[in-house]
Amino acid sequence: MGKDKSGSNKKFRERLNAALTAGTICVILLAFTTADFLREDRMFSPQENRLLAAKPELTRSSVLDGSFMKDYETYVTDQFVGRDKWISIKTGTDVLLQKKEINGVYLGKDDYLIEQHLKEDYPVELVEQKLELLGKLTERWDAKVMLVPTADNIFPERLPAYAEAYDQRVLLAAVAERVGEERFVNVYDTLRRHRDEEIFYRTDHHWTSRGAYYGYQEWAAAMGETPPDFSADTAETVSEDFLGTLYSKVRLPISPDHIDYFPQTEQTPVHIVYDLKKESSSFYERSHLETKNQYGFFVDDNHAFVEIDTGHSTGRTLFLIKDSYANCMIPLLAFHYDKIYVVDLRYMNGKLFTFMESYEPESGMDVLVLYNCIHFLEEFRYW
Repeated sequence: MGKDKSGSNKKFRERLNAALTAGTICVILLAFTTADFLREDRMFSPQENRLLAAKPELTRSSVLDGSFMKDYETYVTDQFVGRDKWISIKTGTDVLLQKKEINGVYLGKDDYLIEQHLKEDYPVELVEQKLELLGKLTERWDAKVMLVPTADNIFPERLPAYAEAYDQRVLLAAVAERVGEERFVNVYDTLRRHRDEEIFYRTDHHWTSRGAYYGYQEWAAAMGETPPDFSADTAETVSEDFLGTLYSKVRLPISPDHIDYFPQTEQTPVHIVYDLKKESSSFYERSHLETKNQYGFFVDDNHAFVEIDTGHSTGRTLFLIKDSYANCMIPLLAFHYDKIYVVDLRYMNGKLFTFMESYEPESGMDVLVLYNCIHFLEEFRYW
């Protein structure tokens, strides 16, 4: 009888523990669900410097084609309460498991965080689609094209062992063939020559001012221009605590980057108009240095359209079609033009060619397409 009673008590305790565990989980899930429901959605993550997914619209077509569930999953992931804390916890677990890639970021050598780009994500059909668009633009405007390889291609020695990376040299060769060598600005070789210098941030996906300076030199050579008389070593530091977008994806203890710029670019007064309304008298917006998005220091981050009166008297105009890699190079390009018009196609609506024609002076204008290779494949599009 004693054994039966003891066995019954044990089974009761097991059932009670199971019920308490299940109840605790339900309470936690209910608490998070309630918190998610009551809290307003966030539009922007300052930690990751990106827009967060909005709640998708429920329609018959989105349900039938499966896009609603996919978009809703992204929405829940982006808007989950305590998301930033959970990212830190997950990263700590991944490090303990000795993972070399976390959330699309390789944990590289020399404390470099390097964005992961896989070959299968950039199929031949996508490359051909972008080349066709680029070909039409360069034929119409005789544009120069500068596509900047990302850190995984310039620093393969810093990647973890057996890490995969999309070989962007194949893309660059295809671009050079499509637009012609005379229109193609090759920066791969010069960046590789300077690979032992700080030409990319360790915590961010952008190249540094030093890297952009070497790219600018290649552009000047391709254009037959003479760069002003200063070197990459003349850059001055404006921040020593920059932690970029790649850091935000992994949240590992790591030394911050420093942000540099060339003070020579401030010697001539400039007048800048952002998106036809906001005005500035400098290439540099120092208020961004007090925020998470310190790279916004260069030309006030990203805008659909920027008009720049450089203060120089060259009789020439540049129309620049770009991603954010161009931001820290724009002050260097200003030495060669009176006017620079800058378009970021991610934020622009309307027909590109018609828009360009409306700003083209009678004497004509130079056109430059400046992207990193990955953004070119993912974001280059126009109407």
